[in-house]
Amino acid sequence: MALPTIPAYDPPAAALPKSRAAWDLQPDRAALLVHDMQRYFCRPFDAGGEPLASVVPNIARIIAAARAAGLPVFYTAQRGGQFRPDRGLQADLWGPGMSATPEHEEILPALAPQPGDHVLVKHRYSAFQRSNLAHLMRARGRDQLIVTGIYAHIGCLATAAEAFQRDIQPFAVADAQADFGAEQHARAMDWIAGCCGVVMDTVQALAALGEGERA
Repeated sequence: MALPTIPAYDPPAAALPKSRAAWDLQPDRAALLVHDMQRYFCRPFDAGGEPLASVVPNIARIIAAARAAGLPVFYTAQRGGQFRPDRGLQADLWGPGMSATPEHEEILPALAPQPGDHVLVKHRYSAFQRSNLAHLMRARGRDQLIVTGIYAHIGCLATAAEAFQRDIQPFAVADAQADFGAEQHARAMDWIAGCCGVVMDTVQALAALGEGERA
């Protein structure tokens, strides 16, 4: 039931699926989500290899661009030592989860939250479940969500799907997400592109956030 060891693979960087939605990412409407980039969830990857070798710097660049453009930056982070009934059905599939230690709970230092960012306690696959993410976005006039992090075919996909169902436009950054493998990653991007959101790469996301204009 534990997380699998994840073999190295190259994150998608070309030939992204064509998105059914024709939405444009707009900085004055968007918020950024850094999804579950905690040590526990990153541990199954080779820390020095792909996909994290590309994904972590890509997320870091998007975070910097988002902050510079004035976007709200949200993080999800589970807490360790969860009460079994509160963990619910996730325990049946994934076991007890992480321990209440920095070695498990800490967000990767390269992506660490800064003052003004919002860290949400994660309870279920979707970042919207049992959190106030939707309320915080609406209060700030945001109806677009950039989704980065792990795992693409689980929490990132579930978050994008729920965003769509809440009339929030999701933008999945394919090479700023990682997954159990290339096949699962590609399937997640295909599903999002076909059913609920826009799939883009880091270069496109940074251009939409005006990184080049500020430089």
